[in-house]
Amino acid sequence: MTHRIVVLGAGYAGLGAAKRAARRLRGTGAQVTLVNAADRFVERIRLHQLATGQKLLDLPLTGLLDGTGVDLVVARVTGLDLPAREVRVDAAPYTLGYDTLVYALGSGADLDTVPGVREHAFSVAAAGEAARLRSQLPGLSSLTVVGGGLTGIETAAELAAARPGLRVELVTGDRIGAGLSERARRHLHSALGRMGVAVREHAVISKVGPDSLQWDDGGELPAEAVVWTAGFRVPGLAAASGLATDESGRILVDRTLRSVSHPEVLGIGDAAQVPDDLSRMSCQTALPMGMHAGVVLADLATGRPPRPVRIRYVWQNISLGRLDGVTQFTRADDSPLGDAVLTGRASARFKEAVSRGTVALMRYSGLPSAARR
Repeated sequence: MTHRIVVLGAGYAGLGAAKRAARRLRGTGAQVTLVNAADRFVERIRLHQLATGQKLLDLPLTGLLDGTGVDLVVARVTGLDLPAREVRVDAAPYTLGYDTLVYALGSGADLDTVPGVREHAFSVAAAGEAARLRSQLPGLSSLTVVGGGLTGIETAAELAAARPGLRVELVTGDRIGAGLSERARRHLHSALGRMGVAVREHAVISKVGPDSLQWDDGGELPAEAVVWTAGFRVPGLAAASGLATDESGRILVDRTLRSVSHPEVLGIGDAAQVPDDLSRMSCQTALPMGMHAGVVLADLATGRPPRPVRIRYVWQNISLGRLDGVTQFTRADDSPLGDAVLTGRASARFKEAVSRGTVALMRYSGLPSAARR
């Protein structure tokens, strides 16, 4: 009997899982189907570049899947029937049955926790959102980026570097680069200062208006335009379907990436929570997790015990425009490795090499047999 595998989402995690499973199951008769809302792979780690008007690679999924045997369905997922093991989508074939399901629908910008964000702010969490910001930039004289994590830092720096006449301010409720070493943070502040980016730390935003930000103490800051990068959220589909999830809606999985409530479902990438895991929402986590899921899928389809995943990190890369950056080398648990930091053009070149290498990896139909995180 054909083992039917359906993978939901063709981001770094989902595409990696589908391709690796198909390769390992070649010749077994297993069927792998990849479902995605768009027919293109999006380099999410470059969307801050798209927002400034830079051209990104056009990566049709059909080209990335060529020769793999993976079937592509371009449609949006509208529902899951877990007892019947069926996925409902909004285009033909409308219903997909599965023996094993991979939930890799990722995350998007959190536009609803703080009032006014959805109505008045831009984001760079999806290609369409980044393109909307790009279309409005020529008419702006100033812009405020809210969120001091990696996405906020990269967005503020990219905008300042690409648009020298644009006044850019970066606002965060914590410290800029809070998870980095002191040396890395010093370079961040120095580089942002050279670019003219005004940094405001320990400032908690309670509301976004059409032309201002409101602090939690009631004060206001004028803001011609706002880019919101302060937090991400996952789709509500998993929780609504009856899968066990944490308070944020991420699927609770065991060490083999299988749902703790429905073991025929794997959760990977931003949409999953591994037990006792300190993993962050990032490509650096999603792609290796997806590749490991491909191994688990092959194990399950062929009757072998699935292998546990190991979460390991090596570095954090932050681009500061095209000519500067910070690379913080880390321990396996993602904590900074003292002052082991690469900065400037060397870091920028390293980040670019890693980004290009990620695309090369997604093009390669085999995918390596092991990966480090």
